[in-house]
Amino acid sequence: MNYLAHGYRFVDRPYFLAGAALPDWLNVVDRRCRVRSKHVLPWCDSEDVALAEFARGAAQHHFDDGWFHESQAFYELSWQLTCAFRERLNPDDGMRPSFLGHIVVELLLDAVLHEQSPGLLDAYYDALDQVDPTEIERWVARLAPRPATGLGRFIELFRQSRFLYDYADDAKLCYRLNQVMRRVGLPALPETICEILAPARVAVAARVPELLAGAPTPIHGEELTR
Repeated sequence: MNYLAHGYRFVDRPYFLAGAALPDWLNVVDRRCRVRSKHVLPWCDSEDVALAEFARGAAQHHFDDGWFHESQAFYELSWQLTCAFRERLNPDDGMRPSFLGHIVVELLLDAVLHEQSPGLLDAYYDALDQVDPTEIERWVARLAPRPATGLGRFIELFRQSRFLYDYADDAKLCYRLNQVMRRVGLPALPETICEILAPARVAVAARVPELLAGAPTPIHGEELTR
């Protein structure tokens, strides 16, 4: 799952929404800083209401990733895209096709949710505009085994850039994919991979109900460990 799929149910709960985005933010800011369920569950009933919401959102992220990545629809779509990328890239390209097959399903799911629900992405960003990035960075320093220096500034940039809108356009999505490639140390993608995206959008759109069928009612606390 990517940002919007993790958060589309929580746009009325800004700090829960921010918590649901936290693991993905940390993948960019500091991949060595991991906030796992065991780190946030003790804070889900904090007397600080905003902190409790934030912790619940982070726990929900991990819970949702569990059922999503085990779904048949995700497995089949990611495998189809892995094969398509493998055909376009070098045969000895290592793990890049499978990595792309995984993340492109997630990014296109965000794009489809945005397309199918006009105003949803606006509401997503409007909600995140209500949170305090500096406070979130301080909380993470308490929750995580190590601080995530620069997280507050990154959240500000995330809100300003609004790059989730780019997923609706194939060329812009290719540009964003190459940003990911650079960040994880993989070779840049050729422009020809854009040809994969249009049919992939159709395939993902057709299976949105299956992809999201496991979405439970928002829960927190001990239930998230079951």
